[in-house]
This record gives sequence, structure tokens and C-alpha cells, in this order.
Amino acid sequence: MTTRRPVAATLAVLGYVIMIVPILFVVAVAFTSGSTLQFPPDGFSTRWFGAALRYGPFMDSLVSSLELAVVATVLALLLGVPVAIAIHRGRIPGKGFLEGLFLSPLIVPELVVGLALYQQLMIGLDLDNRTTLLLGHTALLLPYAVRVTGASLALADPAIEEAARGLGASPTRAFFSVTLPILRPGIFSAGLLGFVTSFNNVPLSLLLQDREFRTLPVTMLDYVQQSYNPMIAAMATLILAATVVIAVVAERTVGFAQIFGGINR
Repeated sequence: MTTRRPVAATLAVLGYVIMIVPILFVVAVAFTSGSTLQFPPDGFSTRWFGAALRYGPFMDSLVSSLELAVVATVLALLLGVPVAIAIHRGRIPGKGFLEGLFLSPLIVPELVVGLALYQQLMIGLDLDNRTTLLLGHTALLLPYAVRVTGASLALADPAIEEAARGLGASPTRAFFSVTLPILRPGIFSAGLLGFVTSFNNVPLSLLLQDREFRTLPVTMLDYVQQSYNPMIAAMATLILAATVVIAVVAERTVGFAQIFGGINR
């Protein structure tokens, strides 16, 4: 069966090749038995995975990245879910402006956001690096919380919530019995997307963190500037594998296609 748009199909295939082939090179190099980053790999070995898991700076920064990603994701959901409900179910003026305001971190470059936070919070208010970094990651994840949970509401019929209220349910009971189950897939998807985004962030983390609290991507960036061995490829492969597992679990349990299908509505 031939496609009706050969040019678009060719560009799509080319795009996938450009994105996937370099990743395959990194994965292949991670299993080399040699001592340098080279392709094709010099033999087969898993020793670099053990070396990466035993390397202290990687493990310390991994814990820091996990803590930061979890807390920032929770804060973004606590702020973003009420905003999404207000935009899609509330009767407030300027909904378009409000939604654009919370989606603006996707438009502004992260380095600009980081510089603004550095000047206003760290210098102006004398906040420490860790608090400023947490606030920056929370602001970065707000658009995902608002947009993805809003997609769940956009796909749902408002009459269901109105029926619950009409049958005598209080606003609190209607929220927990009707609205929250509707939002649950969106909250789950927004949480996963926000966690992965925060964990893999480099520009904001690079600008705002200090020596005592370093995230894993920045630590890996520093390492590759000093050393040229396959341990960095092994660590990158482990992160890639974890991300793929998260995506597969999310697709099997929630279904990203169903959730993100309502974003453009």
C-alpha cells in the first residue's frame, strides 16, 4: 500500500533516522570492552555499567535529581490542577490570558528564566540555590500540569458533573466522586511527563545549582568534559532504559494518545 504523501513520509522517516541512529551508537558504545568512546565497539562487556553505578558523583547527583523531580512535580500538580479546573469549568474573565500566562514557560528560553530567577530570587531575596532551583523547575513544569490535566477535562462531558450536583452532591463530594476520577489519567500523565522533564533538565539546573546540590545531567556534562571513557555512555543508556520503561508503563496503564488527544481541542 503506497502512501498518498511520499514527501511527508520520506521526511518523517528521515527525521526518525536522525533521532534514533545517534542513540543506537551511544547504546552500542556502552557495551564496549575498550577504554575509550569509539564506534564500532571494541568487544562486548557490561563492566562500564557497573562502573557507572559505583561512581559516587553519579549516584549522589542521581538522588538529588530524583528528589528535585519528585518535589517539583508534586508542587506543579498542586498548582496546575486547580488552574486547569478554573480555566475549563470556572466562570472567570480572561481565561485565555490566564492559560497563556501559565503556558508561557514553554515559550521563554530556559536560560532567560534561570537568569531572571537568579537576579530576582537569589540576589534580590537572598534565597539559596536549592530553593531557587526548586521554584524554577516547578515553574517549568506548570504548563504540563495545566495543559495535560486540562485535556482530560476537555475530553469529558461537563453534564456528568452537573448531574452529580443536580442529584444533591455537595461541591466537595462532586469533586472527589466525579471530577477527580476524570482528572486522574491526566494527573498521572502530567506527573510522568513533568518528572521526566525535570529529571533531564540541563539549562535551568546548570545555571542555578551549586556544588553541594548537583543534578545528574549536569554531573554527566561535567564528567564528559574531563573524561573520555564509555562510562558516560553506560549511564546514558541506563537513563534511556528507565525512560522507556516509564513511557511503556504509562501507555499501558493510561494511554498517552487518549490524554494528549484532547490538548488540541
